[in-house]
Amino acid sequence: MEAFPRIEEEPAESSHRDTELALLGRGQGQSLDMDMEVEMEANSEQRKMSKKITKGGLITMPFIIANEAFEKVASYGLLPNMVLYLIQDYHLGVAKATNILFLWSAATNFLPVVGAFLSDSYLSRVLTIGLGSITSLLGMILLWLTAMIPTTKPPHCDLSTQSCKAPTTSQFALLYSSFALMSIGAGGIRPCSLAFGADQLDNRDNPKNERVLETFFSWYYASSALSVVIALTGIVYIQVHLGWRVGFGVPAILMFFASLLFFVAFPFYIKHKASGHLFTGFVQVLVVAYKNRKLAFPPRNTNGWYHHSKDSKLVVPTDRLRFLNKACILRMPERDINPDGSASNPWSLCTVDQVEELKALIKVIPIWSSGIMMSIVTSSQTSFPVLQANSMDRHLSSSFEIPAGSFSMFLVIVLFLWVALYDRIILPLASKIRGKRVRLGVKQRMGIGLFLSGLAMVVAAIVENVRRRKAIQQGFLNNSQALVGMTAMWLVPQYCLLGLAEAFNAIGQTEFYYSEFPKSMSSIAASLFGLGMALANLLATVVLSTVDHLTSRGGKESWVSNNINKGHFDNYYWVLAVMSAINLLYYFLCSYFYGPCVEQGTKVSDEGKSLDGENELAKLSNGARDEVESLKDDEKLSKFKDEVECLKDEEELSKLRQSPS
Repeated sequence: MEAFPRIEEEPAESSHRDTELALLGRGQGQSLDMDMEVEMEANSEQRKMSKKITKGGLITMPFIIANEAFEKVASYGLLPNMVLYLIQDYHLGVAKATNILFLWSAATNFLPVVGAFLSDSYLSRVLTIGLGSITSLLGMILLWLTAMIPTTKPPHCDLSTQSCKAPTTSQFALLYSSFALMSIGAGGIRPCSLAFGADQLDNRDNPKNERVLETFFSWYYASSALSVVIALTGIVYIQVHLGWRVGFGVPAILMFFASLLFFVAFPFYIKHKASGHLFTGFVQVLVVAYKNRKLAFPPRNTNGWYHHSKDSKLVVPTDRLRFLNKACILRMPERDINPDGSASNPWSLCTVDQVEELKALIKVIPIWSSGIMMSIVTSSQTSFPVLQANSMDRHLSSSFEIPAGSFSMFLVIVLFLWVALYDRIILPLASKIRGKRVRLGVKQRMGIGLFLSGLAMVVAAIVENVRRRKAIQQGFLNNSQALVGMTAMWLVPQYCLLGLAEAFNAIGQTEFYYSEFPKSMSSIAASLFGLGMALANLLATVVLSTVDHLTSRGGKESWVSNNINKGHFDNYYWVLAVMSAINLLYYFLCSYFYGPCVEQGTKVSDEGKSLDGENELAKLSNGARDEVESLKDDEKLSKFKDEVECLKDEEELSKLRQSPS
């Protein structure tokens, strides 16, 4: 009888152990399954990360730069001889042909601004460049068809009657359509290519990111300059020697390759989506800030008073242009904010990002305006130096003579060479000599460029004064076509200085805008320089007309007379030099009041620290708290720690004094 319980116990224990083993095995199996799932998820994440890593980078640069370069070669190569095509083949007068080309150039210069807004607000950069490439290709094909199909142009003039038929409405429509499509295409490609290329390289976590972007901007600008050189030499040569059919066909073929190369690399691009209606956001900020103009500002160094997007890095706006901060102040969160975190009425509440985007645009306008003067100086070198060179000895040897219109190539050549030397030789050599990294700040480079452009006008004025005196001494006062015994190579120094000015200021401007603007405004940053050039061309006309009007009063010979020897081009250059000097002082003021190049607001990662700091600051005396709040962030933290330690020591002393012992 006693063995029975023992016999019964043993199976019970065995069963219990079996159950434990089964449960243990099942648990281990579940744990193994979970480990496998975690490992698979990790591998999946790694595969995703590896795919992300392959996006962007240097592999995309040839495709992006080639797209922009081919577009520039094709479009710039069409402009120089277009006036001859309109006069000879369309039987237009010089005035009408010139007006058509002026409107085409104006549209090509201003449409990039429109393209930048569309890119940043609606389409995204990659889509804007793609559509721009296709549109520009269609425009060049239409222009090529006008040369290939005889019925698209008026018939040849009747030599016997000396009569020429004017173009019909449909023929004009085809010609204008080609110009319009090419301008629209340029408006899509030019403002986005630079920013899109920077998107592929921009990695804010990389300590060498600033250097990488600077190198990219330099080489991008140099490749653009080289494209212009090829356009003004190779394409023009083809048109003159092989005719319009081949001359218009080659740019169309180049544009086809530009579009093809861009779309071939499409899977490798980093593609940022459009950030929303950027221009509408600017207007909303102004409207809401005005509506809230009587609203009091919240206490400083406090969070939760401003509306920001969930994925935004900024939770508190900067103090610059503080009146605009009222556009993002929360008054009644339960009424103003939707469940998804968006504003219930965007015309009553804006985000911190919207406010900072408008601030960034407003802040750079003064510095941007200072660059217009340099563009006025550069535009003045497209006509007067040609007249000067035409009256001077241009021979390099007995058999080779430089064309008068080719001296501007020295500007582009110097620009290209300087970028290569500055990036590869000058900076590394200076760093090696000083034993530390040497780099000129972006605002320093912009200032140097403005100084060099003014110096170029001083040199130009001196050279022209010498040339004019020699012409008068040699008896050529009334003969502007006579060849003065002076080599035209004296014109090269002013072009070299202008090339250096472009290298410093133009590249500096582009880098400045891109670094100061949020990523959502990158295309606008890239188009601001082009907008300045377009405005400078118009202002250059105003300056020239004013000088001509004022100096020709009372029957006097104008400084910009048709007779270069009777006029005073040197005085005109001195006027530009004085204006450049005044503009340089204006730039210094703008740069001083602008302050540091990058101003950081309060970020999400700092939000918790700020809240913790506020709780601890509340424990301090009022005087100490006011003192702490007036300090900078680093000083505030150090002072804060000292005060807390003092409070702790005082509490310990108080406890010791109150203790019975």
